[in-house]
Amino acid sequence: MAYFSAFGDNFPLEEVTNGLDVEPTETYKKGDVIKTFATKILRRKETSWTLSTGYQESLDINEQLDVILKSLKEKTKELLQLKKKYDLQFQFMIVIEIENNDKPAMYLQKNIIDFSSSIDAEIQFDLYVYS
Repeated sequence: MAYFSAFGDNFPLEEVTNGLDVEPTETYKKGDVIKTFATKILRRKETSWTLSTGYQESLDINEQLDVILKSLKEKTKELLQLKKKYDLQFQFMIVIEIENNDKPAMYLQKNIIDFSSSIDAEIQFDLYVYS
């Protein structure tokens, strides 16, 4: 799975959706309840707008990143305007689940690196190995 998130302290989610003309796959607002335990309530610490591929079977992470990139690559100007206006942070996350020792290709194509750099986005990886 790959996803792109725009997150910050508190901003109008609909402004990001309208500004990018892209429907997010997930959103939440600062203060939303994450989980409730018998003695404690956990709440979101930030507001987030996310576009995700969801989990897909693949042996090359660039396949999922390309899906996200196709939706955003022509939106650099809009992303930078939103980033400045709402003090947003951008992040690409690659989530890899390895089963039966089937390891995917783990490299980033130049176009992904260039786009990420152009919008000042971080790239992070989560890796889960199941035996």
